[in-house]
Amino acid sequence: MDTIADLRQFGGADVYLRSCPSRGVLDVIGSKWTVLIVPALIDRPLRFGELRRRLDGITQKSLTQALRQLERDGFVNRTQFPTIPPRVDYALTPLGRRAADLLSSIRDWAQDNLVEVLTARAAYDTRPAEPPFPPPGHAEAP
Repeated sequence: MDTIADLRQFGGADVYLRSCPSRGVLDVIGSKWTVLIVPALIDRPLRFGELRRRLDGITQKSLTQALRQLERDGFVNRTQFPTIPPRVDYALTPLGRRAADLLSSIRDWAQDNLVEVLTARAAYDTRPAEPPFPPPGHAEAP
């Protein structure tokens, strides 16, 4: 499939072009933590600590960075309440809700197909090593 040199003149984007800003959006959506954070917020806003407990293995730094990026990109709203101790909630925006539907599907697919992927990995990892390309003694055509 060919890409058009510049779709901005037509009001669109082409992610296959290296200069297209939509690649930055894909970077955010494709992040391991985005795929987990956004769907975790579907049912209700969560506090930082609740999110951290829900996302087993995420560091405080990684969660902070991911939430800042998601807020910057309009996926998440951060609401700080004037209480002691301070309370901060994270909730999905309408844009975040649309992304959550997509990311939930990806998460479900990963869980539903885990056995098949692990089986394929094991088969790949146990197959004999392939000879280097081109095979030794093979002369390349001029």
